[in-house]
Amino acid sequence: MKKMWTEEFPVRTWDVDRTGRLHVAAAFNYFQEIAGNHAEYLGVGKDALEKTGHAWVLSRMTAIIDRRPQWGEVLQARTWPRGTDRLFAVRDYELVDSQNKIVGRGRSGWVVLDTCKMRPVRPQFLTDTIPAHEDMRALSHGIASLKAFENLRPAGSRIASYSDIDYNGHVNNARYIQWMQDVLPSQELEDASTFHLDINYLSQVVPASSIDFFTAPQHDSDGKSFHAFEGRQGESSSPAFRAELRM
Repeated sequence: MKKMWTEEFPVRTWDVDRTGRLHVAAAFNYFQEIAGNHAEYLGVGKDALEKTGHAWVLSRMTAIIDRRPQWGEVLQARTWPRGTDRLFAVRDYELVDSQNKIVGRGRSGWVVLDTCKMRPVRPQFLTDTIPAHEDMRALSHGIASLKAFENLRPAGSRIASYSDIDYNGHVNNARYIQWMQDVLPSQELEDASTFHLDINYLSQVVPASSIDFFTAPQHDSDGKSFHAFEGRQGESSSPAFRAELRM
């Protein structure tokens, strides 16, 4: 049984911005793809869970891009499970360039949802059947629970449309990152040489839902600045996601 799953991803034109360098939403897409493929290989993928009335739901994610690869580079993406943390099944990721240097790292926390009761269940009945590589760490920390920030300013809205929806019938996890990119100043994103993004997915966004975006610059305990985000469901104003982006 493969303890680590690897796939190659050429950096395509749709993975880069105007500078020709990888944007953070593309890295999320790579991580999402290999996580699903590895789960299928391990026998705990989407199809297997559907038969038992369960589904994987991404709850939290951290992604760090240490160097932004250029269009045309070929990256190796790799992932492995790291056991559990309370209700979360933890999975780590790395992006490696052709010189075998790590250019990106990530960690995700997945919840197993009982699709009949629409409630999370403990994931051990799945994770106990697959390798747990708790000693293999892509990050020393990650997938933090993000607090609600005050004084966020409106930054536009969007209706969840056809191109936003994936095969699960709700907005794709990486699409949230693209939305966040679109409400920030383009020049700031283009000038960035690194990215560190933490995101919490709080409720699913279904087709035709309205999402209102709120953001503002913040400072952490070390005095370093970052962008705080919150997306809220239009009618209820309940939060759909929270995120922090450092560049």
